[in-house]
Amino acid sequence: MIVYAAVAVFIVTYGLIATERVHRVAAALGGVAAMVALGIISAESAFYSHETGVDWDVIFLLFGMMVIVGVLKQTGLFEFLALWAVKHSGGRPARLATLLILVTAALSPILDNVTTVLLVTPVTLSVCERLGLRPMPYLISLILAANVGGTSTLIADPPNIIVASRANLTFDDFLIHSLPLCLILLVVLIGLVRVLFRHDLRGHVDLDGLIEPPASAIPDRGLLYRCLTVLALVMLAFGLHTELHLDPSLVAMLGAGAMVVVSQTRTEAFLEEVEWSTLAFFMALFVLVGGLVEVGVIGSLGTFAADLMGDNELAGVTGLMIGSAVVGGFVDNIPYTAAMVPIVEEMVAATPSSGADSPLWWALVFGADLGGNTTAVAAGANVVVLGLAAKAGHPISFWRFTRYGIVVTIVTLAVAWAYVALRYFVLAA
Repeated sequence: MIVYAAVAVFIVTYGLIATERVHRVAAALGGVAAMVALGIISAESAFYSHETGVDWDVIFLLFGMMVIVGVLKQTGLFEFLALWAVKHSGGRPARLATLLILVTAALSPILDNVTTVLLVTPVTLSVCERLGLRPMPYLISLILAANVGGTSTLIADPPNIIVASRANLTFDDFLIHSLPLCLILLVVLIGLVRVLFRHDLRGHVDLDGLIEPPASAIPDRGLLYRCLTVLALVMLAFGLHTELHLDPSLVAMLGAGAMVVVSQTRTEAFLEEVEWSTLAFFMALFVLVGGLVEVGVIGSLGTFAADLMGDNELAGVTGLMIGSAVVGGFVDNIPYTAAMVPIVEEMVAATPSSGADSPLWWALVFGADLGGNTTAVAAGANVVVLGLAAKAGHPISFWRFTRYGIVVTIVTLAVAWAYVALRYFVLAA
């Protein structure tokens, strides 16, 4: 009975989020309250459990990076990047979209994709404002690019870190097995964006009188250099967090503190840039999904997939990719991946391959990362960008994003499946 109650609460909550009949934060918090009232989750499981509760590492990573971005805004850096992007776009919307995709994808292997979109979204909004362009296609494009870029390295997306920890995958393993697919998918994504948003990317914008020299956007170069030094150290620490034995969330919080100190920014100035509603929504989503984990729903789905595989490893790969896209489209890919990892470990144990040589692990990575494009709540980057867009006065509805996201997910997963089938089954035979 408790299982049906948990599923019912989740479906109703998700329906309210999808239809936008009530604010998504109110819907998510209402769903959490219902699960607590029904005894599905407790305070201990919601706030202290790594498996079924709020992932505080993700929350504090987001908070720290939001503070860092808030301080960086005071330096004029984003305005500088906006002017640079406008200048190099030549006033062509299609070229601008491609440029933003490449910038986002280039940052994603170094940063996690949530941090990347926190840095790139303000630039995108500023560019669109200067050129008089509708931000929607560009914001959706950078979300798609962040999730595709999230497949590239171990630190590019939280699901990668979760899988790598259990499967003993190294940073180099991702460069060898995952980065080549990411480069292929970027070419595919640029083509898809030009087709999906062809009506918005037509024409040419006359730049005469619209832009000033990019350097004019920097009011205090000393402040900018100090902040960029802190940012460079934060990025270095992100890349070396395993060797330094520092969680990314701690790196972000230390960086936020250092950024505030060197900039001497007023507390009100950087705290108003924090997306409190986005953080609350994330916390509620973790608890909602944790309720499904608690009653065994997500684990049962994974077990069912394992039974379907049997001795056919390619069937397991196919099931993991499709299942990750379908289930991951409705469940944030971070808790989904955490729930699926033990199931995939059992599947891998029943096959002759293991570790980086197992296509099942890469099927989970690719399915979770690329499935993050399916809906507006399927990945952290989606939630963050849509929250920033709404705050800037350019809201993107759940269904508007999803109708593009589903198309991109289907195409990119088909390419990823062909890549895995060719690399691990055809060429390895």
